[in-house]
Amino acid sequence: MVQLALLLIGADAVRRRWWVLAGLGVALLACAALLIGDLVDGFASTATQAFGVVFLLEGIVALSGLVHAQTLTARLLRGVKAALMLLVGFLVLDHPMHSDAILAWLLGLSLIADGLWRLGTIALVRYRRWPLSAALVAGEVVLAVLIIVEWPLPHSYNVPLCLSLLLAGWGVGVLRIGLWLRNEPEEVAFYALPAFGTRNWNENAPVLVRSDTPEPPPEGVLTVRIWTPVGSADVKERRPVIERYIGARDVDGAMSTGHSALEYNDLYISHWPGADIDANSPVTRLFHGREAANMPGRFQPSYAAESAEWCPADQKVELRHFSPRRLRAYWAGYKQDSIYNLTNRNCSVAVAGALDSALEGVLDCRFPLLRVFALQLNPDLWAAAYLRARAQTMCWTPGMVLDYARALQRIVDSARDPWHVRALAFLRRLRTDRSLDTATS
Repeated sequence: MVQLALLLIGADAVRRRWWVLAGLGVALLACAALLIGDLVDGFASTATQAFGVVFLLEGIVALSGLVHAQTLTARLLRGVKAALMLLVGFLVLDHPMHSDAILAWLLGLSLIADGLWRLGTIALVRYRRWPLSAALVAGEVVLAVLIIVEWPLPHSYNVPLCLSLLLAGWGVGVLRIGLWLRNEPEEVAFYALPAFGTRNWNENAPVLVRSDTPEPPPEGVLTVRIWTPVGSADVKERRPVIERYIGARDVDGAMSTGHSALEYNDLYISHWPGADIDANSPVTRLFHGREAANMPGRFQPSYAAESAEWCPADQKVELRHFSPRRLRAYWAGYKQDSIYNLTNRNCSVAVAGALDSALEGVLDCRFPLLRVFALQLNPDLWAAAYLRARAQTMCWTPGMVLDYARALQRIVDSARDPWHVRALAFLRRLRTDRSLDTATS
């Protein structure tokens, strides 16, 4: 979350304050040490109670969304989410329902399920540096088992342990970013830092010579166009979550994965495979993220030509605050290579990179670090950061790009409003946001 918040603030705003970021990273590491070592009386207890309150608030928000859900599936999904959030909150807090053993099983099983899913996708995609990622996820599964069997720490240490690991991860990330900003030239974009380079998707990050003349506002809107798997095919059998984020099988048995594109005036970003992908190819070869699965690709000239050749997009997201200069610089670099890879250089990877490049620095302000802290309380930032983490493990898909663009749109647009206006807008969105309903109806 911190990385994404800093990206939206921009490198120019925080580069001269690199030492503050480095100091914050050290402070987070110190808090993690205090928490796991219980070196300050009452610190671990206070942090644990705060953790429980956060889950209770998340559960209440989920209940509000449950009231306005339009379909039975949406109500079921939001109801399960609300119940789990409230249950964890009550189990963590000093309350009659408090139970370290039940909490340990819930935490352990959730970590095991998450770890097994990620291990499966890592083994399937096998992107660059996948063994390191697999080792880290395997460590997550081992930690989950140790939490369940209550060794070497008792169940009462589970929440402080997980919080300390979370704080330590944030601390290392922020410290590294601060040190990178101290050493990198001014022309290097924040998106080019190694923190965003796990899958090498930031290799076309803009490198711009700094100008004393402020960039003029955009002449028009940036439109993200999404062909969802269901919206771009005649689908008979419904599998809501799989259809939303992976693909759908049409009535003829062919697989539809959807498509992502981005449009701004005369600039059109749409990356396609040069020839139809053979659906009968072995899955391990088809989804391989390295050079062995590369194939020739092509770029569509415009939305009009693409929709005429195929079909119109069924979803779109419009952004009004962005940097056209950074967007054009990103695309100038990306389109030099037309190679297409289904899981490592596809249409959605191109659009996600364009969004990150175009939105860098869009939330620059007089007190950038205060805005970084404020953004950590924004649920949309949590959602966007979660989508980025999932994409790093598997790949960007049209459904993930759609949710990511919507989250970024809300972050950028609402950041210019007072906090009470943002709060009211968030409550209204609980009533009107049909994104999940569209995916499950």
